[in-house]
Amino acid sequence: MKIGFVGLGIMGKPMCQNLMQAGYDVVISSSNPDTNRQLQQNGASVVSTYTDVAAATDVIITMLPNSPEVKQVVLGQGGLMDGARPGTVIIDMSSIAPTVSQEIGKALAEKEIDFLDAPVSGGEPKAIDGTIAVMAGGAEDTFQNCLPILEAMAGSVVRTGEIGSGNATKLANQIIVALNLAAVSEAMVLTRQMGVDSELVYEAIRGGLAGSNILDAKAPMMMNRNFDPGFTIDLHLKDLKNVLETSGDIGVPLPLTASIKETLQALQADGHGDNDHAAIVKFYEKLANITDEC
Repeated sequence: MKIGFVGLGIMGKPMCQNLMQAGYDVVISSSNPDTNRQLQQNGASVVSTYTDVAAATDVIITMLPNSPEVKQVVLGQGGLMDGARPGTVIIDMSSIAPTVSQEIGKALAEKEIDFLDAPVSGGEPKAIDGTIAVMAGGAEDTFQNCLPILEAMAGSVVRTGEIGSGNATKLANQIIVALNLAAVSEAMVLTRQMGVDSELVYEAIRGGLAGSNILDAKAPMMMNRNFDPGFTIDLHLKDLKNVLETSGDIGVPLPLTASIKETLQALQADGHGDNDHAAIVKFYEKLANITDEC
C-alpha cells in the first residue's frame, strides 16, 4: 500500500516520518525543497503535483491550515480528486469546519472516493513521538481499513461518528484546551503577584483535582518563557473562529469561547501570533502590568 501525504508543516512532517518508520511507502509533494529533500533521503518518493500524489497512491493524508486550503487541495483544479481512482481513501487530518468536511465528503462520494475527517490533538511534541490523539469521522468500514495507518502516527484513535464528527470533536477539544490555558495563566499571574514561587505552586497543585495534561505541558513553558511553537496562537485562533462560526450556524451560544477568542486576537495584534499558545499568559501579565520575565 502506498500513502500520499500533503501538508508537511510542523505537524505533518513528523507524522509522515512516523508512517515511513512504520514501513509504509510514502509519496509526497511539498512546496518546500528542503522538506522534499529531507523526506526523500528518509525514503519518501517526491512528485510534482497533488494530482500525481493521488495517481500514485491508495490512501492520501492531508494536513493543511484551514478549510479553504483543504478544499483547494482536494477539490480544486489539479487537486487530489483529479488524480484519485474509485476506491481511493482521502484522510483529512487538518482542523477545519465540520460543514466543510461534509461538503468535501459528499463531492468525493460522487467519484466513489472514500473520505475520513480525522483531526488531531497533541501538538508538535506528540506528532514527533507518535502519540497524537486522532478523532475520526466517516464510514465504519473505511475507518477500520485505515486504522493501522492512523495508529502508526497516534497514541489514541477514536471514531466519533459519520463525516464531520471528527472535526466537531476537535472543536470541543480546542474549546477545552484554550479555556484551560486561560485558567492556568490567571492562576500563575495571581500567585506570582502574591510573591509565591511559581514552581512550587505548580508542584503543589499538579497532583490534585486541578492537575491536567495542559498544566503539565504548558505551565513549565510559561515559567521558563519558552514560547517556541508546538501549536501557535494563530492556529488556535483559527480553530476558535471555526468553533464560533459553527456555533452561530446551529444557534448555540458559547460565551466563554467568545471571550478567549478575543484574548487570542489581542495577542495576535500585539505580535505574538507565531508564539506557542502557552503565550496566552502574556495577555494576563499585560493586564497585571507585569513587564519583567518570570
